[in-house]
Amino acid sequence: MESALIRGTVYNFRGRSEHNLDGKGRLNIPTRFRDVLRRQYKDNRLMVSPWQNCLKAYPMARWEELELNLLNTGRKQPETIKMVRYMVGGVVECSLDRQGRILLPNKMRTDCGIDKTILVSGMISYFEIWDKNTWEAENQPSDEDFRSFELNLLESGLF
Repeated sequence: MESALIRGTVYNFRGRSEHNLDGKGRLNIPTRFRDVLRRQYKDNRLMVSPWQNCLKAYPMARWEELELNLLNTGRKQPETIKMVRYMVGGVVECSLDRQGRILLPNKMRTDCGIDKTILVSGMISYFEIWDKNTWEAENQPSDEDFRSFELNLLESGLF
């Protein structure tokens, strides 16, 4: 408890929710995620990057940290250049409008198979934007997954 007081309150992206894109391809960002942007990052800009079958949305400050880390890693590991091309080359800056929405470019949606029904999933320091059907097909944990989760938590001293 004392360490939380020293560090101050930290706001993270948590939880999942379903949303529908409007006719223009705008996504209403969940209120709790907008609160994280406002309270933790003091900024309403997101950097949205394609990643396999979803989009990853980073607060601007987190994205800038990620870019610096990629730059430093790239100098040590030249094979990371392909990942940098994909992530940084495909990123789009999205600012929330007055209604708390961002416009997801059509090409990004098409490339990641995102249609109309969206699942937004918090990932602590960023969040993911999935087509709901794709998320359900790829992310439903099995019994074996749960055994692995429990083992990892036990080994980490978190369970």
